[in-house]
This record gives sequence, C-alpha cells and structure tokens, in this order.
Amino acid sequence: MNIVYSICSLIIAMTMALNGCASLLPSVKNTTQSPWQSFTEAKQEFDKIVPNQTTREDLKSMGFDPFETANVNLITYLDLIQKFMPNPSIKLEDLDPGIQACLRAREACQGYEVSPKVLNARRYGNVLLDLFNFRRKQETRGWHFVALLVLQDDLVIYKLWGGEPNISQFEDKKNPLGPFQNIGDILPPIKFN
Repeated sequence: MNIVYSICSLIIAMTMALNGCASLLPSVKNTTQSPWQSFTEAKQEFDKIVPNQTTREDLKSMGFDPFETANVNLITYLDLIQKFMPNPSIKLEDLDPGIQACLRAREACQGYEVSPKVLNARRYGNVLLDLFNFRRKQETRGWHFVALLVLQDDLVIYKLWGGEPNISQFEDKKNPLGPFQNIGDILPPIKFN
C-alpha cells in the first residue's frame, strides 16, 4: 500500500510540474512609493499644474514635494543645465524663455523630478524547465510616469512629462545546457603561470 501511495504521489507531483504550475514560480512586484496608484492618476494631478501660476505650496498639496513625498528628487540649477544642455551644440538661447531666465537666476532656480512606477513581473511556463534553468519565461506589466517641474523662487515656470502608461514585456530565455549554461560564472578562473 505504501508503494502505491508513493507512486501516486510521484505521478501527481510530476503532472503538476509538467503542466506548469505557475503558483510555484517566483513573482516580483517593484513599486516606487508615490501618492498615485496609476499612470492616469499621476498625469491628472500633473495637468493641474499651471506654469507661472502654481506655487511651491500648491505643489505640496498635490503631492509634488521632495520633503514630504517619497521619491521626488530635488534638482539644482547645475543639474538642470545638464538636462537641458547636455552638449555644446545646444545653446542657452535655444531653450524656452522661462528656462533661460531660471538658469540665469542660478540658486533661485531648481527642479523637482518625479518618477513613480509600478512593475509586476511573474514567471510562467514549465516549473521543471524553469527550476533547472532550461527555459525561463517572464511577463512584466505596469506603468512608469516621469515629470520634470522647474521652479524659480517659489513659482513653477516650466513643466514636462513623459513615461510609459502601459508596460507589457515578455521574456523567453532558453538555455540548451540548463544549469550548466553559465558554468564559467561558477568555477574559479584558471590561472596560467
């Protein structure tokens, strides 16, 4: 009776593994903490910002504050110069008039860089092939919002946004040698004298 039970257990375990029990494979959730739960929410809040009207206090109430909101970077005017003029072919005169005035104001000019994101990655497929590194399939979904706000003194003078509203990536990695595919990374290097 014990042998029959063992054989049945083995068959069930192998069937589950061969059918690709996705719940046995790892998954990862990568979230940059922010007050917004979606790309649309972040963009809607960003759209409320009006250059030459919105103040630093207004930004604070909207969630764009580096001192109270996680993952909002405070950027100096020197960093802004690098962002707007990354090479000598771009001159100050080529920039938006508000940016020109701000950069000339030096220390009175600063920026906020906001970059919230949510990425959910999950592996799927055959558990045994994945476990022994023969074939790994991964799906990544999420969103990533990027915004740059430029302030002179306490007033927003420029804003810019971008990002990826709908991230959907698939990776199918095949290793014909399975666990021996990257054996060189495991073995110590051979030294010749």
